[in-house]
Amino acid sequence: MIPANDSFPESAAPLRHRMMLVQDAASDCPYIDGEPARMPLYFPMPPRQSEDTDMLLAAGFRRSSQFVYHTNCPNCCACQPIRLRAEDFKLTKSLRRVLKKAERELTWRWQVPQVDADRVRLYNDHRNVRGLAHDDDISASDYETFLIATCWPTLELEIRYQDQLVGVSIMDIGQESVSAVYTHFDPIASKFSLGTFAVLQQIQWAKDNGRTWVYLGLYVAENPHLNYKSRFVPQERLIDGQWRVCLE
Repeated sequence: MIPANDSFPESAAPLRHRMMLVQDAASDCPYIDGEPARMPLYFPMPPRQSEDTDMLLAAGFRRSSQFVYHTNCPNCCACQPIRLRAEDFKLTKSLRRVLKKAERELTWRWQVPQVDADRVRLYNDHRNVRGLAHDDDISASDYETFLIATCWPTLELEIRYQDQLVGVSIMDIGQESVSAVYTHFDPIASKFSLGTFAVLQQIQWAKDNGRTWVYLGLYVAENPHLNYKSRFVPQERLIDGQWRVCLE
């Protein structure tokens, strides 16, 4: 049962009766040091429809494993859900260079998400080198729980260099939307800008498969791991409950 005063996003109200509140307690912010965070976590009850995915994404929800959450922090509104319209997206010169380099040296494909030793190693190396790990390395079981278990249709972008796995990007699929979940890549392949490359492939998949919106997660200006998303324009950010066009 969801409390009446829990600030559940109004635009997702038609789904409220099928959302089981799992956790709603203050915690340390994962994006800005020293800030408290409140991210109510819900379990979407079956039946689940692809249009439900679109509605929740449009309301600012993100997915983690089989759960969804939105930000409702007491003292901060730095986290801004971000999306772009696939058909309106324009490649810049620097983004074209990323694509051309990838086309010369990489191979990639979309497939059902998998878990194996290479993917787990890649995930742990990525987090350790980029300073994202706050505890011990994860196991294959942890990886499956975090990235493979899902409440929505999900695909994996597998990226290889000289037949070696160097990047994995997880993307959720709705009826009108796709949503970037998590991308991890081998630090030795940083010259390929694989985080940027994964976003470009998500946009291309959306275009090829008739999806309107590409959700890129949260934009946080103070966080260097999240503020790179500003380079994908034109884009919209959810600010004070309204999607607003941002050109930079």
